[in-house]
Amino acid sequence: MRASFLGCPIDILTMADTIELARQAMHSQQRVQHVALNVAKFVNMRFDPVLAADVANSDVISIDGMGIVWGARALGLPVKTRVTGIDLLNELLTVCAKEGFKPYFLGAKPDVLQQAARHVRDKHPSITFAGLRDGYFTREQEADVVREIRSSCADCLFIGMPTPRKERFLGSHRDALSVPFIMGVGGSFDILAGAVRRAPVRLQHLGLEWLYRVYQEPGRMWWRYAKTNTLFAGVLAQAIVRQSLGIAPRASSSPPPETGRIGG
Repeated sequence: MRASFLGCPIDILTMADTIELARQAMHSQQRVQHVALNVAKFVNMRFDPVLAADVANSDVISIDGMGIVWGARALGLPVKTRVTGIDLLNELLTVCAKEGFKPYFLGAKPDVLQQAARHVRDKHPSITFAGLRDGYFTREQEADVVREIRSSCADCLFIGMPTPRKERFLGSHRDALSVPFIMGVGGSFDILAGAVRRAPVRLQHLGLEWLYRVYQEPGRMWWRYAKTNTLFAGVLAQAIVRQSLGIAPRASSSPPPETGRIGG
């Protein structure tokens, strides 16, 4: 079910729904591009129309952050759960191992990428990677990277690069990649490699994963989360007040939701 959340399209799907969409794409060899939406990306979209368009043009827009879940519920949308990028990645790697699909990892530092792949092979000895490529390449090298991915015959591509770089890469090259299922995974390779620890489950349920990231990397993360969380809270509060007063939502800088996508 595709809906609009504060002008941003979202797909209200369960983890099982999303896994099945990915499986269908890999079996049918028809492209599906997935994007995970959290508070930081939502806020950045409001100031970056190119990022907003890249997200809106994705086939599946999953709800990754608990802030989006709570905000959607506050505005009356029937969101029951979220589909986190790292959990979806782990589930799809299990599918690849069981059904013989070949994943391609793109992104992260070379040592982190290799360590992540080793840990995946340890967990899934039967898995075969279509390829591995770190994220340290220039704009001039992008065409070579695209050719490498295309020639790998990968069934799924997981891109571990920051926003908005991964969205821009896909916006420019997704049609040339010839990969059935494409998904941005942000810093998930760091978690797979053990370079970054995931928040304890209780903090995840409380929506405090961002606080745990600040604890681990205070110099890099505190201002990012302070800024985006404050802006998100302000936008959501205004929308709740306007809805309670029966006032039409304000026009958003984000593009309107797409209706012809898989989640629609």
